[in-house]
Amino acid sequence: MIYTCTLNPSVDYIVKVEQFQVGALNRATKTAAFPGGKGINVSRVLKRFGVDNTAFGFIGGFTGAFIESELKKEDIHTDFVKVNEDTRINIKLKSGEETEINGKGPTILLEHQAELMNKIQALNQDDILVLAGSIPPSISANFYNRLVEIAKQTGVKVVVDTSGPALKQLIEHQPFFIKPNHHELGELFGTEISSKSEIISYGCKLVELGVEHVIVSMAGDGAFFFNNEKILFATTPKGIVKNSVGAGDSMVAGFLAAYQNEQDVEKAFQYSVAAGSATAFSEDLATKEKVEQLLHKVKVTPV
Repeated sequence: MIYTCTLNPSVDYIVKVEQFQVGALNRATKTAAFPGGKGINVSRVLKRFGVDNTAFGFIGGFTGAFIESELKKEDIHTDFVKVNEDTRINIKLKSGEETEINGKGPTILLEHQAELMNKIQALNQDDILVLAGSIPPSISANFYNRLVEIAKQTGVKVVVDTSGPALKQLIEHQPFFIKPNHHELGELFGTEISSKSEIISYGCKLVELGVEHVIVSMAGDGAFFFNNEKILFATTPKGIVKNSVGAGDSMVAGFLAAYQNEQDVEKAFQYSVAAGSATAFSEDLATKEKVEQLLHKVKVTPV
């Protein structure tokens, strides 16, 4: 079973306004609300690919109830820890350019943290745990480390989909799979990456440090895959980008879905890139049909 863990989920409230004016009354032409958070995105895309999974994390209040209800409508298993305060609302204002206002997450008490750790302790070596997104301000910065240590004790494969100091710390635990973009790859090594040769160099270093599988994405410029046996490059399909949210999470879900079904990293990489593109070209997250339409346009070649 694949388990996703979102420590700081959200209700993503999308508001479209024709010409937004600061200090004036603006009327929305379209609104929508979705369960948000990187791990939740991974869960939703996995389910669209027919892969059962369970969503872990912290939720609270009427917004948390909305997230749980919406995921259950999609037949996604949930096993959230309930906290005392409301889950945050993130506003995404679309008016020409996109403006985001992210809410402050609820306070996560020590007893809630312990409850989540107990859930992870109950996993077994056939399971995959996806740790995705940011750590809430009320939780220690090393909380992901503690979760990985617990998971590793029972042989759980850990996937890390975060960035910054949290990702840098977790590299030491030799995760099963990570997917930084090229900017995040540069941050890991304290440099700015400006060429494909640099991506290859630093991607190989991650494998040398013990990461089992690495995908480095470059938006429309393609992606690289690294493991102990091969380095691959994939082109990305051409299309109109409609959605900047969830493309990276869709890549994670695409890789895991295909890898679980076929145990073939080349096919999993191809599926990953197609899934990321399918989300980028859609108003919402990728569907299986859209991914399969794009799959033949993703050309994978050895480096």
